[in-house]
Amino acid sequence: MTVANQYEPVTDEDRQRVRELHAKGLGRNEIARQTGRSQRTVSLIAEDLGLTFDRTATAVATQAKVADAKARRAAIVQRLYARTERLLDQLDAADRGGFKFTTSTVHGIETERLDHVPGQEEKALAGAITQYMNQAVRLEQLDGDPGVDAARSMLGALAEGITKLARLDAGEDDSGEG
Repeated sequence: MTVANQYEPVTDEDRQRVRELHAKGLGRNEIARQTGRSQRTVSLIAEDLGLTFDRTATAVATQAKVADAKARRAAIVQRLYARTERLLDQLDAADRGGFKFTTSTVHGIETERLDHVPGQEEKALAGAITQYMNQAVRLEQLDGDPGVDAARSMLGALAEGITKLARLDAGEDDSGEG
């Protein structure tokens, strides 16, 4: 295959090559690559020959990418929910004397089970839960799923309640009066 210089005049051979590649279903960009002509030149040759480039394949590819991105976001949302549930399980474990607390002591790193969640730990977990839930809601909003506003309201209230509990457990005043 001879590659034409893009500044050379268009020949009958160029026209025939564009016609053949178009007939194979190649798009303008690929024809330009294979012929060594600019995309503009290929467009002009195609127009002169009465050829059009069907954008159906491009539209289908774009729709597929949009669907793939939506599926990826949905998978991430599920992972955020799963992570949130694991953190909530850690908080619930304290009610059964099963909160694992790891700390450094003079004897090294020690882990013990507590029947409560220390204030700083609960605050950190509540903050992480809030972040995960907020990210999940934002990702769901991108796809405009029905019920997002209701979910956002519910999750926002849940996150706010968890944050308040963490502040109370940490001994902070939640009255808003200082």
